Amino acid sequence: MASLPATESLKSEAELPPPTSIENASHHEAGRAEWVLDSPDPPSLWHDLLVSIRETLLLNNSNDDKKKSPLTHKQALCRGAASLFQGLFPILCWGKSYRISKFKSDLMAGLTLASLCIPQSIGYASLAKLDPQYGLYTSVVPPLVYALMGSSREIAIGPVAVVSLLLSSMIQNIQDPLTDPGAYRSLVFTVTFFAGTFQAIFGLFRLGFLVGFLSHAAIVGFMAGTAIIIGLQQLKGLLGISHFTTKTDAVSVLESAFRSIHHQGRRNKKLFWLPAVAPLVSVVLSTLIVFLTKADNHGVKVVKHIKGGLNPSSAHQLQFGGPHVGQSAKIGLICAAVALTEAIAVGRSFASIKGYQIDGNKEMVAMGFMNIAGSLTSCYVATGSFSRTAVNFSAGCQTVVSNIVMAVTVLLSLLLFTKLLYYTPMAILASIILSALPGLIDVSEALRIWRVDKLDFLACIGAFLGVLFGSVEIGLLAAVAISFGKVILLSIRPGTELLGKLPGTEIFCDIRQYPMAIETPGVFLVRINSGLMCFANANFIRERIMRSVTEEDDARRTERSKIQVVVLDMSNVMNIDTSGIAALEELHKELVSVGLEVAMANIRWQVIHQLKLANFLDKIGKERVFLSVGEAVKYSCVSSKFTGPTNC
Repeated sequence: MASLPATESLKSEAELPPPTSIENASHHEAGRAEWVLDSPDPPSLWHDLLVSIRETLLLNNSNDDKKKSPLTHKQALCRGAASLFQGLFPILCWGKSYRISKFKSDLMAGLTLASLCIPQSIGYASLAKLDPQYGLYTSVVPPLVYALMGSSREIAIGPVAVVSLLLSSMIQNIQDPLTDPGAYRSLVFTVTFFAGTFQAIFGLFRLGFLVGFLSHAAIVGFMAGTAIIIGLQQLKGLLGISHFTTKTDAVSVLESAFRSIHHQGRRNKKLFWLPAVAPLVSVVLSTLIVFLTKADNHGVKVVKHIKGGLNPSSAHQLQFGGPHVGQSAKIGLICAAVALTEAIAVGRSFASIKGYQIDGNKEMVAMGFMNIAGSLTSCYVATGSFSRTAVNFSAGCQTVVSNIVMAVTVLLSLLLFTKLLYYTPMAILASIILSALPGLIDVSEALRIWRVDKLDFLACIGAFLGVLFGSVEIGLLAAVAISFGKVILLSIRPGTELLGKLPGTEIFCDIRQYPMAIETPGVFLVRINSGLMCFANANFIRERIMRSVTEEDDARRTERSKIQVVVLDMSNVMNIDTSGIAALEELHKELVSVGLEVAMANIRWQVIHQLKLANFLDKIGKERVFLSVGEAVKYSCVSSKFTGPTNC
């Protein structure tokens, strides 16, 4: 239903004469019902897609444009191009007002971030079954691209533990990284390209709701299960185990660990900069100790050679032919969803603290382009890291320039210091990864989910147990399946509300929630609580309404008056398909057959359009379509000729 602007609505009210009786009121409101019936056709699907792309890519300056004089064709093109570039690259907008005082804060935050990022990136690369330098490469190009295109000021971009494990656990089912590391690496870059492509598409066409299928509860359980699996897998590096399982379930990992018993290690923390600098300090100290004592000759496993230099091109390694393209695309889609869910959640959390908002769709586009660029420059899937973003925030970052400082620092390390990391022990990298894991296990949030929504908690536990005792894929599948099941359950069995009028008001609401609400004699008011009336739920809604009418009619037969008019409040129904229309037609026939009239109120724009195309309004009578429930009730009081105590 099209809604009129507030000023126009007030004007119309003022121009229409005040009703002097129920009959006049009925005539007055019948005229207003024409607003519903004469509403224009809603925008087409293609129009909505084009608008969504424009809103995502262009800077929102429509209000400024309205204030300016008409432009020539050339000026319009130039302004459109400028708006496109500013929409794609927000740095062009805020960069104009960037000051040296902000750079001082960003410089310190970026250097602090790099001290945490360098050892973490090396560790996460090993988690992804890649050579150490690929983790460092992933901390150079994606952060630089995001700094140009992203809108979050605090988010820190780079490799993360969850996505690293996700890549290795799924790709090694296709290609063993030990037997052919080159082929495995090519698949990783291909998956990264697909992940970036999907992310960009999600943002351009505003398909972020697809990421929502990984619900908050599912992510909580998935993260917790993944954190435990990542921690268990670090037993290989921490204990110096040579032969370790490639499986990712808890049982297999623990079996491998118990077969090879060795030593253990620990760590400490306090103040924001201590956990940030501690990994780098521990790497430097442990590397120095191994170098001085020659411990690598006595069984201590070290990183050995890390290839330095600028990010090499990997465009020639992308595989868009062959037998694994479909599997690469599937893995890319899963990684895209997981990475986006984590990044947008992190970005919005810290943006709310600073009091500003980020556009989720533009964030998806930025993430997509940075991963596409990364796939061409020897990087794997990057996203926003919660632990590094927290450090960036605590270190006082002002803008994404801190990401640029971090990326440049990592690049300098690749150019100058990779030889110094030769003697870095694998055990210290494992402990660095372990130190980042407690933040992924949120017990308090799981308990809150249990208190709020038991079905959500089921999705949380399903994801947790699936990852822990199955695999990462099984955990994700369980989470999505349970979340889908919840949506389907709620969709196919939507509720209905019996409405009554609150005393002294014109408000109609659920009589179960508000027991003081008064039912209207002779009129049965029912609201459909479903955003979509479709093949899955249409017959259920029809049967539920008929049953409610029958039960209420029997009750009223002894209390007040028999029902004569049924008013359907359609305010919650945003769309309807042919099955929904057929169900309404059947409901109308059933109600008319028992001597009841049918009226409809609050019909939404898309729904009224569909009902007009199906000629349903001609069947019930256009005079029985109303702008509000109150107007439908007043009409019903007149048409039913009810003469008892009235609540009209």
